[in-house]
Order: sequence, then C-alpha cells, then structure tokens
Amino acid sequence: MQVPLLDLKTQYAALKHEIMPRLEAVLDSQVLIGGPEVERFEKECAAYCGTKDAIAISSGTDAILCALMAMDVKAGDEVILPSFTFFATAGCVHRLGAKPVFVDIEPETFNMNPEAIEAKITAKTKAVMPVHLFGQMADMDPILDLADKYGIQVLEDACQSLGSTQRGVKAGALGLCGAFSFFPSKNLGGAGDGGLLSTNNPAFADRVRLLRNHGAKQRYFHDEVGANFRLDSLQCAYLSVKLKHLESWHAARRVNAAIYHEILDGCPGIVMPKVLPINTSIHNQFTLRVKDGKRDALLKHLTDNQIGSAIYYPLCLHLQECFAFLGGREGDLPESEKASKEVLSIPIYPELAEAQVRFVGETIRAFF
Repeated sequence: MQVPLLDLKTQYAALKHEIMPRLEAVLDSQVLIGGPEVERFEKECAAYCGTKDAIAISSGTDAILCALMAMDVKAGDEVILPSFTFFATAGCVHRLGAKPVFVDIEPETFNMNPEAIEAKITAKTKAVMPVHLFGQMADMDPILDLADKYGIQVLEDACQSLGSTQRGVKAGALGLCGAFSFFPSKNLGGAGDGGLLSTNNPAFADRVRLLRNHGAKQRYFHDEVGANFRLDSLQCAYLSVKLKHLESWHAARRVNAAIYHEILDGCPGIVMPKVLPINTSIHNQFTLRVKDGKRDALLKHLTDNQIGSAIYYPLCLHLQECFAFLGGREGDLPESEKASKEVLSIPIYPELAEAQVRFVGETIRAFF
C-alpha cells in the first residue's frame, strides 16, 4: 500500500467542478489584480478568523514581513521568536535590519516556552513572535501578559494554524495581528504562494493595505516605501472555494490523529504529539518524536514500505550558517535542538482512507 505524505491531486479533483467556474469568471472579467474576488475572500477570512479585518498578502513570508514593517520594526530593534520553526519567521526580521532573538520551546507542543521570554527582553525589544507550530497555538496568555507589561507588540506566526483555537478564540485574533500562509501543503492551500494578515486594529489594517501596494493610496503617489505584497484575484477565487470546506478537512485530520493515537499510544520508542486542553489543533502536521537516535532509521523503514514522511525541522535557526554572526552555539536551546534530532512527521491529510492511516500506524509500531 502506498501512502504519500500529502496528496493534493485528490482534493483538487473533488473540487474541480467548483473551482473552474470561479477561475473562468475571473479570467473573463480580466480583473486580475484587486477587485471583487479579493474583497470577497478578505471578508470571508475575517469572518472565519473572528477579526475585524483580514488582508490578502502575496505569501506567508510576505505576510510576516509586511506585518513587521507595519509594526515599524527597524534596524537595531529586536524581535523574540522560537528557534524551532520555518526559516521565514527569523528571516523576515533580519531583512529589516532587526535582530532575531531566539528562545527555546516546550517539549510537548514544540511551541515557544513563555517562561523563556522575559529573560530575553531588553530596551531594544520591539516585538515577540510566537509561532503556532504544526497546527496548534502557542500558550498565548502569558505571552500577552508579558507584552502588555513591557509594551511589546505581538505578531502571531499562524502560517500553519488557520482555524486552530485557544479557549475558543481563533489563531490570529489575540495579538496585534496574525500571519497566515496558503502554501499548497497548508490545510487551506492555494494554487501557488499566498498569505493573509488578520487584525482587530483598523489603523494597523489600513497601514498594511498601504504597504502591500508600494505605500500608495493613490496611484503613483507614495506616502511611504512599501512593496508589492498583493495576492491576485485568481488565487483569491481559488481559495474562496476551498475555504468553505476547511472545517470538514480539519475534522478529518482530527479523526486521522485519533486513529494514530489508538494504535501508537504507549508504543516504546516514540512520543506522540500532545494537544493542550485549552487548544484545538488543525493538525497541519502530525509530528512524532523518535527516541534513542532511531529517527532516521524509522524514516527509512517508512520509505521502504512506501510511506511518506518528512523532518520539520532538521536544524534549529540559531545554528544556521546565515545566523552564525549572532553567536548561537550547540547547547544554547536544548529542547529545540533535541526536537530537531527526534521529529518525524507522518501523513495526516484529510483524503486518507482509514486503511491507509492504520497501515501507517501499524508499520510504525512494527518497527519497534
């Protein structure tokens, strides 16, 4: 039995009859930048996120970058963020001349450890960026309390967690803003790159809209230097169709996660992912911790049995060559470094048949 890590073709085939008329309507109109499809999608996303505004952005990376620009993060500023995350979280900070300040994670959730933040706050700290990794929100209350105490802005990197909740509140609705990605592998995946910023601050939303269009309210008249962070109409139409199905896809991922727990809980050699009682997860990834240095051997075992898997992420950001000038060393962030040596993500996408999920679980159990 073959079980790929992700199968985008099956999902598209099921929705093609809904998607193609919307795309053809956009092409017939030739309103390809801005226009009603973008506005419609933004309103749908704001309603889904439970925020006053949602602004479509060209990618998840650009959403983070544009948010930091709108927060006035500049050269000499510092932004606190986890080291165990995708590169864009720190890369965007560096691109603005600011300094990424790395903190360790909680071992059970892979998310930023709130207790590690306060020691890293300095007079230069402009923002903190918790990452809602693998579909589960970071513990936001203590992060928000610290931000309020020190007058620091909070940007939620929710690129992997559109639709996840904490105490009933959606990701992207607690901080100043939330950044999302529509990279094709996300639960809500686009036909290429795409992103979004959510916020409950109207003035911030206006600034983001200005910056995403080269800093111009009126064409050829620029109030400040922005960039082209626009998301085109075709992408918005495509994503709008898929958004209607997103909750059912989240539910299917939770069913698959429950099957994995049924088969693998108590299995020696692995630690199962944990969802905090205050959270609901959208399971963008289902990530095991493989103990005793057997991660790579398990990956090979799965590959030999035609099962897809992947390592997110094999090297922490504080140890990346491009950030060597910051002086990060092995041992600085022990939980992050341990996770990078143990994590292995297995198939969780909603179109999996139950037999496929059970085959994956039983194949893993047989390894141990």
